Amino acid sequence: MRHTKYAYFRHQIKGLMFVLAAILLLGSCASVKQVPYFQDLTPEAYDSPTAISEVTLRAGDKISIIVNSKDPQLSALFNLPTFSRRIGEQGVNSAFTSAQQVSNYTLDEQGEIDFPLLGKINASGMSRQGLASHIKSRLYNENLLKDAVVTVEFINLNISILGEVTRPGRYEIDRDKFTLLDAIACAGDLTIFAERSAVYVIREENGKQTYHQVNMNSAADIYTSPVYYLQQNDVIYVKPNQMRARQSTVNGNNVLSASFWVSIASLLTTVLTLFIVR
Repeated sequence: MRHTKYAYFRHQIKGLMFVLAAILLLGSCASVKQVPYFQDLTPEAYDSPTAISEVTLRAGDKISIIVNSKDPQLSALFNLPTFSRRIGEQGVNSAFTSAQQVSNYTLDEQGEIDFPLLGKINASGMSRQGLASHIKSRLYNENLLKDAVVTVEFINLNISILGEVTRPGRYEIDRDKFTLLDAIACAGDLTIFAERSAVYVIREENGKQTYHQVNMNSAADIYTSPVYYLQQNDVIYVKPNQMRARQSTVNGNNVLSASFWVSIASLLTTVLTLFIVR
């Protein structure tokens, strides 16, 4: 009779340990399955995103515009003077002579800049190349400079990335086609605790804050997303997964911790083993 009782307890212990092991294994497999990017990636090409690929200028943006030609004195008329000052010295006002001294333009509320000799230019909605071509064309058509080379560069265009990334923060847009993947790479990739199916891009469109959800597990969802190409002032938020959410409540509620249940199972096993030995 006693032997039958011990055999029963041993069977119960084995069953309990099997159930716990199965739960932990299934949870681990589910987590691993959610980690890889591009799970549906195939050799087939994806359609190009419908969103604007190039960054277009908006009111408040800062840009540098440099005009060069065969005649440096003539082209200097179209470059803003630079102003440099050291502590204890008077300021020195000079024409643009060095790449280290770049004066910038700020688009006003109407999206306009005041360009030397040409006057007001509405740059809102233009790309870098578009604005450079517009200025070059006007200089030529108005017989001001026939061989102008116009270069437009961004000064303060940034995006912000928050949440489950290695290095959250604010990052500079350093190219025309700056993508969501570029932003994640700048931030050091998503952490293992990131919910890859819930990456949000918050964007101001027509005076309203809108958001778009991107599933990083799906190549099709990434490459066809309207926010694949980022715009200035976009905010990217990476949601934490359930594992991270449970970890954040471990101190306040140990019942949500996986390690808590492992400890309980170990304790029960020890107690039942001691009972059987007796």
